[in-house]
Amino acid sequence: MLKRTLDWHPALAETIRELDGARFAPALARALRQVAPFDYNVVFGYRGEDRPLDLYDDFGPQKRDIFVSMYQAGPYLLDPFFHASRNNVAPGLYRMRDLAPDRFYQSEYYRSYYVQTGLTEEVGFFLATGDGARVVISLMRAGHSPSFNTREMAALHAVAPVVIAAAERHWRGLSQRFDAAPETLPAEAALREAFAAFGRHRLTQREGEVVALVLRGHSSEAIATALKIAPGTVKIHRKNIYAKLGIGSQAELFSLFLASLSGARA
Repeated sequence: MLKRTLDWHPALAETIRELDGARFAPALARALRQVAPFDYNVVFGYRGEDRPLDLYDDFGPQKRDIFVSMYQAGPYLLDPFFHASRNNVAPGLYRMRDLAPDRFYQSEYYRSYYVQTGLTEEVGFFLATGDGARVVISLMRAGHSPSFNTREMAALHAVAPVVIAAAERHWRGLSQRFDAAPETLPAEAALREAFAAFGRHRLTQREGEVVALVLRGHSSEAIATALKIAPGTVKIHRKNIYAKLGIGSQAELFSLFLASLSGARA
């Protein structure tokens, strides 16, 4: 660990030299690998519910299709990192599992999409750019790689203030990049509308709220707490939702949701 700490300093110096340049993000990834090894790095920019911007990634083409293209097509709306950014979580380093809903790893989003990534662990540095946009620098372990251990997490927390300060400087004014792509706005508006309106013509407003929380991976108990209703009432809502939509499982609910997103994109 001492050697990694010593190697971090020259790598950090190189990262600082690359501030405001195209090589900043890969330099930052190299520096962070001196602190704790990881398999993949992706940096997403978020603003409200707009389609996330891929600011940097080191995926190959096949992995990029899953981690970036598929994600931007709509599943980001169910991502715990997206929701944490939208809810203005304090800048810092977070594990995915600490931000995820209580049934996230049993959710259909996880089983149908997230599991395709092959990740065993994901942690992210969260920061705000000061103009309404936010950035998440994700470090990912996949395949047979173990989760980040206690010592590695402590080391990453130790460097977090420097990482966040440098990234805030580099990606300042990020909101302008969202504004600079007006051709994507209709599709993004359609995606947001699809998520908000999913089942609107067949479901009540309350049932729609329950659907959104179910899709994100909340248990009936967590939904009851969020909506300030009894757990038994949540179960009744879920039964009515399935009956109205003509489905019998959460897998079918997720499939209908993805179909609605595909229709919105078209």
